[in-house]
Amino acid sequence: MNPRLAAAVVAATAALALAPTQAGAAPVPQPQSATAENRAAAAQAATAPDTLATLSRFFAREGKVSPAAAQPRIEGEAIAVNHLSPDFVAGKADAGVARLEFLASKAVSSDGQQASLWTAKTEAGWQVVNIATGDDEFRYAQLGAAKLPGGTVFREPQIDAWYVAQGGRVLPLDEDAVRAVGAQGTSLAAYRARVVKAYGDKLPGSAYARSGKAGGFAPTGATTASGSASGAASGSVGMPAAAAAVALALGAAGALAVRRSRRQRVVRA
Repeated sequence: MNPRLAAAVVAATAALALAPTQAGAAPVPQPQSATAENRAAAAQAATAPDTLATLSRFFAREGKVSPAAAQPRIEGEAIAVNHLSPDFVAGKADAGVARLEFLASKAVSSDGQQASLWTAKTEAGWQVVNIATGDDEFRYAQLGAAKLPGGTVFREPQIDAWYVAQGGRVLPLDEDAVRAVGAQGTSLAAYRARVVKAYGDKLPGSAYARSGKAGGFAPTGATTASGSASGAASGSVGMPAAAAAVALALGAAGALAVRRSRRQRVVRA
């Protein structure tokens, strides 16, 4: 795996993302599918003037380009980004291997830098809740479509591995996935057995989850934004506090992913 900005993820941020939902926190609605309406809403959030201004500062954070010269643009449509489903790990009937986590839009600067805008439906409507360097979401979506046309591309965030699944097969799309299931992939049943062994005792409501340890799964729900201020990566740029809170609630990147994650950069107000 290419660790482009591994140091950008701070353990404190991941711990907040994985901690059980705090008492009284309102749940964050998840889109059930990447409908045309949801894609349009995500695109509107990604191209909003405030978002583009934030992107200018984001691309300028390391001095490669000035904010004024960054001139960020959004390329293509928003795509669905799926993560390993806790219902699949729990063995629920008819549960798919993955669930939709957010929609991603590709941002490109004038000097060629790329970033992924993670957009989700929050209590305040559709918002960009995270900016991550690189184009992983789009690259693996294309690779998965080429490898298994019509398959479901998804990420196992606990180990930062990408796969494509179809017809009872799970094939790896990156080195982390190859280490997990082998170069030739595995059956869906064998993959379920592996993730049940790895995460079955770490699902929402488990003693592991209640302990607040990093790893396993986090319930989808809003966390407070206070942790994002202390746990955000250096060089992060401002976004609405509510959006930063949702960024902490999205995904379930485990402690291992914190050490090796490719480039998540949580935004904060």
